[in-house]
Amino acid sequence: MDIKTYIATNEARFFDELFSLIRIPSISAKPEHKADMLRCAERWQQLLLEAGADHVNIMPSKGNPIVYGEKRVSPDAKTVLVYAHYDVMPAEPLELWKSDPFEPVIRDNHLWARGADDDKGQSFIQVKAFEYLVKNDLLNCNVKFIFEGEEEIGSPSLEAFCEEHKDLLKADIILVSDTSMLGADTPSLTTGLRGLAYWEIEVTGPNRDLHSGHFGGAVANPINTLCELLAKVIDRDGRITIPHFYDDVLPVPQAERDMIAKIPFNLEKYKQNIDINEVQGEIGYSTLERNSCRPSFDVCGIWGGYTGEGSKTVLPSKAYAKVSCRLVANQNHETISQLFIDYMHQLAPKSVRIKVTPMHGGQGYVCPIDLPAYKAAEKGFEKAFGQKPLAVRRGGSIPIISTFEQVLGIKTILMGFGLESNAIHSPNENFDLTIFRQGIEAVVEFYKEYGN
Repeated sequence: MDIKTYIATNEARFFDELFSLIRIPSISAKPEHKADMLRCAERWQQLLLEAGADHVNIMPSKGNPIVYGEKRVSPDAKTVLVYAHYDVMPAEPLELWKSDPFEPVIRDNHLWARGADDDKGQSFIQVKAFEYLVKNDLLNCNVKFIFEGEEEIGSPSLEAFCEEHKDLLKADIILVSDTSMLGADTPSLTTGLRGLAYWEIEVTGPNRDLHSGHFGGAVANPINTLCELLAKVIDRDGRITIPHFYDDVLPVPQAERDMIAKIPFNLEKYKQNIDINEVQGEIGYSTLERNSCRPSFDVCGIWGGYTGEGSKTVLPSKAYAKVSCRLVANQNHETISQLFIDYMHQLAPKSVRIKVTPMHGGQGYVCPIDLPAYKAAEKGFEKAFGQKPLAVRRGGSIPIISTFEQVLGIKTILMGFGLESNAIHSPNENFDLTIFRQGIEAVVEFYKEYGN
């Protein structure tokens, strides 16, 4: 039976199974849903066994349980490790939903519910593709599954779990469906994610707020000083001035830059959508390169002094800012964090005291587009969607992907099927059912190609 016929024949059952997962409000951010996390893990255990896994265990972690399953076809076959998460974001504000977020409905050829895309719908694609291959005796790879319940709160327990179970998780490649495509008619594979470094800065001047008339012009103003410091971090060419910041930045291969140039992108519409007159950034790079495969520096918040109604003429004692860098592959977030701290202390005048506190960070990730597994994913998309997918780096961060590479030494293929319009993390999350079906077909074709 071909995959399209299999999907059509079993679709009613597929939806019943997926709905049973979605109805469990597995919200990791809320302690009152602790029991729901276990319920969801147990439901996944049952579904993986029914799909054809040899065995599936619910394993403890420092936080929510982890579902681990596997299917072995041959000791000589390649091994694919499928990662997904079963936790979802809170559904609030509830009044903005058109239907109950945890009572899935099909409307306008879309599935509407929390988790419809992120990540219950997308992970379900992986499991149904696996089921088809097993039931039709077509599976030519060993497959392992690791489903966690804390991705939406930063995966705080997963790194330690991976460290403890390195042998169990050995594989040739990791396969993840938790990202998006450029569009329904523009399939794409995510080939890179930026890393992150984040700090809070405190600048202290006098020991109390001072009268700006009595002291202004004679005593350093911490807000003025902080603004001067931050303004020095980016030069006129849009380059970050932190010494040695670019030492480990790898150039983007020309073949990948050529692919980025082919991405449908209307600069005028881009500016209109966010109501700006002009874009800016590092000279020598396009907008799509700047926001995906080049590093950036941004002030995320700044405050100090008097900000209430009316006026109060003070020279403030303190000023604060929260700042971040998006990093690219090969940049170590801990190294960059210390370079920034050293740079701020180097620039700060003796008229103030400065304190820079690292908040959090994560590594970037890049997937070479010449990997056999990437080529297999590319073939899968081409078969299911009728055209070769574009290779796209994303500006955001998924720190656990780089953790997999660091701890397990395995590359990840980000084979996602979401769309921007799916409204993940927002009210009225949804998933296009045509893409849902195409996704199953694409994953089936991936295994056929990769296993060979």
